[in-house]
Amino acid sequence: MIQLENKVPPPIVALVLALLMGLALFVGPQPNTSSVLRLPVAVGVALMGLAFSVAGLVAFRRAHTTVNPLQIDKASSLVTSGVYRITRNPMYVGLLLVLLGWATYLAAIWSLAGPLAFYGFMNRFQIEPEERVLNRLFGEAYQAYCGRVRRWL
Repeated sequence: MIQLENKVPPPIVALVLALLMGLALFVGPQPNTSSVLRLPVAVGVALMGLAFSVAGLVAFRRAHTTVNPLQIDKASSLVTSGVYRITRNPMYVGLLLVLLGWATYLAAIWSLAGPLAFYGFMNRFQIEPEERVLNRLFGEAYQAYCGRVRRWL
């Protein structure tokens, strides 16, 4: 499975899972819940996710380092400020929150598999390989950062 490491852009992973989550409505029982509370909660969670992702992107742009998760070896600096004081992976946290918002909106038990699959896939095939490269590039500074800040939240 090493062939999947850093090969699929995280937004594509999230998009495919979001589509599969939508299809899950046709597999299991239909939700029988009111959207009065569900819709604002779903939108709120998704917007929080969008805010995390944008904050991470802005921090990378300010540091003039690559935002391409498939070319982590081109990272020119270790970003530890802004949203990176809260999580080492704000853009991935953001995508996860968007998927959780979508799952909330769908209100189908099967749709919860999407965020769980995203979390597992990202840990194994994106974050672990990134961490190996960042450790090689930034050594002790990266190790100290990992000691201070959690991978997710």
